[in-house]
Amino acid sequence: MQTAGFWIRVGAYLIDGILLAIAQFIIYAIFGVSMYSAESLDSGGTTMFETVGGTIAYAITTIGGILYFAIMDSSAKQGTLGKMALGLVVTDLNGQRISFLRALGRYFAKILSAMILFIGFIMVAFTERNQGLHDIICSTLVVHGKPEEVGVDTSVFE
Repeated sequence: MQTAGFWIRVGAYLIDGILLAIAQFIIYAIFGVSMYSAESLDSGGTTMFETVGGTIAYAITTIGGILYFAIMDSSAKQGTLGKMALGLVVTDLNGQRISFLRALGRYFAKILSAMILFIGFIMVAFTERNQGLHDIICSTLVVHGKPEEVGVDTSVFE
């Protein structure tokens, strides 16, 4: 199976980012918080964290974002909505679906990929199997294909 390169993965992430931003906007609006600044729309507080609604909205969107990536990547669809739109799936090194815990670890490993000046993500363009640092840490691949139909011939990487 063909691994997914840098730019198609960027495209999938942009789709996910737009969808999550829309969800975040809606949740923040429900709780009366401005998504574009740390200021509360509630006259009783000066920042969003001085209001219960702001704190709840922040917690929901933060935990929701983490769960979105972990649940979707470990689901039967094997990818987020952005990956599905571009025909990509997340697998282990043998082409199998990954567990929720591995997907959760992959999410947090992405933070490390970002912390080192995004070099962990840029690695996708230069590694043999198009793996970012987070993929290497969690032994995962992002490949072109359909869920449950992906098999990786690991001999091509030897």
